Amino acid sequence: MQAARGASLNTSDQSNPQSQPRSRRRYLWLFAAIAAVAFVTDVVTKIIAVDRLTGEPPVELVGHYFSLYLTRNPGAAFSTGTSYTVVLSGIAVVAVVAVLWTARRLGSVGWAIGLGCLLGGVAGNLSDRIFRSPGPFRGHVVDLFMFPNFPVFNVADICINIAAGVIILQALRGVRVDGGRHEEPARDREPRPATDPGAAGGGTRP
Repeated sequence: MQAARGASLNTSDQSNPQSQPRSRRRYLWLFAAIAAVAFVTDVVTKIIAVDRLTGEPPVELVGHYFSLYLTRNPGAAFSTGTSYTVVLSGIAVVAVVAVLWTARRLGSVGWAIGLGCLLGGVAGNLSDRIFRSPGPFRGHVVDLFMFPNFPVFNVADICINIAAGVIILQALRGVRVDGGRHEEPARDREPRPATDPGAAGGGTRP
């Protein structure tokens, strides 16, 4: 009788409005956890690097292929834009606000991972710019990982690049931040006209 009156027999339909906020909270917790781990890891490795590597020559971990070496970078990731420290600090603040604003709509594990890595990485380098010498928003970022013929970098830089890769992948897959898919073109959704001349009443109109 319920089915005949148009009522749904699926109880999940009734609970769906409540399950959506719960799912979103799970994605937000994942986003926050990844951002926190990325940020804390970056800060701790920088503190250790400053304590152990200041004034020291490169410490080889894998021969000359991978070493630890302390440098202070006034620019962006991988030592780019070294003449625009204050501008880069302002951009980083805007990026943090933008990520937090976007995260309100999270409905995808991929986007939670990507935005979490991005927030942790940007916040990690921004904390150096704010709290390290030579002064607020002019501070130099601590870098410590070194490969031959490659700019010295840190954990925050790694997180930012992981975020870029994940976000590009989500975009290529057509997955939105809220977990939905980008709609197909309208022409693909339109019903096809009947090909059988007798399907619409036995013939075509005069």
